[in-house]
Amino acid sequence: MLSQKVRYTIRALQHLADHYGEGLVHLDDIATAQNIPPKFLTVILSEMARAGLVHSQRGKDGGYQLGLSPIDIRYGDIVRITSGSLALVPCASRYAYEKCKNCLAEDECRLRALMLKVRDETAVILDQITLADPIAPVGALDAAMTD
Repeated sequence: MLSQKVRYTIRALQHLADHYGEGLVHLDDIATAQNIPPKFLTVILSEMARAGLVHSQRGKDGGYQLGLSPIDIRYGDIVRITSGSLALVPCASRYAYEKCKNCLAEDECRLRALMLKVRDETAVILDQITLADPIAPVGALDAAMTD
């Protein structure tokens, strides 16, 4: 399951992608539009700036903008930067592997085998989709199906 931090990060970056090329976006505008607490958003955007995904400018006329083109930012990268892994269990993580506590031996664990497949399929999907790709909200899809 995605943490609240990952979900906030994705929504903030989607907002910046929607305004790509329009200049700096004020923190309060992002926070209001995406329903993210401003203090938490500041921490998230600072982390994204350190990772090179966001540029920031301080001051009265300051704000945030993407540091890369939306086509160069993949959802898989956002999740990995924010949470460290796409895996649902620590023993299935490619980059943040940890042996599970109170588990079977790994070569006998069918849950680990399943979670490795889930991680790999998740990576395939999230690494193909960028912030530039159109993603319609679920409500828009539901409305289109009833028309």
